[in-house]
Amino acid sequence: MNPQLTHAHDYESSHRHPISGLELAYARVSTTKQSLERQLDALSAAGISNERIYVDKKSGASIERPGLTDLLAYARPGDTVVVHTLDRLGRNLREVLNLVHDLNERQIGVRSLADPLPINTTDEGMGRIAFLLLALFAEMERTFTAERAAHARAVAEAAGRRVGRPVAHPADKIEYAKLLKQQGSSLGQIAAKTGILKTSLHRYLDAARNTAMNHR
Repeated sequence: MNPQLTHAHDYESSHRHPISGLELAYARVSTTKQSLERQLDALSAAGISNERIYVDKKSGASIERPGLTDLLAYARPGDTVVVHTLDRLGRNLREVLNLVHDLNERQIGVRSLADPLPINTTDEGMGRIAFLLLALFAEMERTFTAERAAHARAVAEAAGRRVGRPVAHPADKIEYAKLLKQQGSSLGQIAAKTGILKTSLHRYLDAARNTAMNHR
């Protein structure tokens, strides 16, 4: 990745803002196994130079986003903030809407490139924008939910915990547990020999007992 991207704010801080009407891009990924490349490629293809692209590589749940902070400090009336999709702008839907509103108050436009209904607040009235945002709500919420789930999985994996529903016990192990029960073993003994928790053993053995009674 071009090192200029991670230090765009350093470039901007040493250069006075030129005439209004700049397109300033923003890209963000969480700390999960995501890549900035798709966003950066799209922003570059839209004609935005590297020094105008601000980047954050932190989770959307983090309140520290220096790239976005620097972009907002540099932007002036007449500029446009360009993103791959609107969900890159905030940690949740409310924050995205608040930011779009605040930018509009500052006469700074927002343009998205790859949303199902791409928007451009510099070309549309706010009533039209509200309609388009409503159309994007479901898609954005799915993205936020997926990012939160991915972050939770990464944290759990780092801590050595299994994520998701446990794998069902193999049939041969369940049959072995039933045999041990028939031989008079206690639940504790069966659990120790099979590795099946007592709560699961109760379910398996009760089901086997009910099946046997139904066939009498």
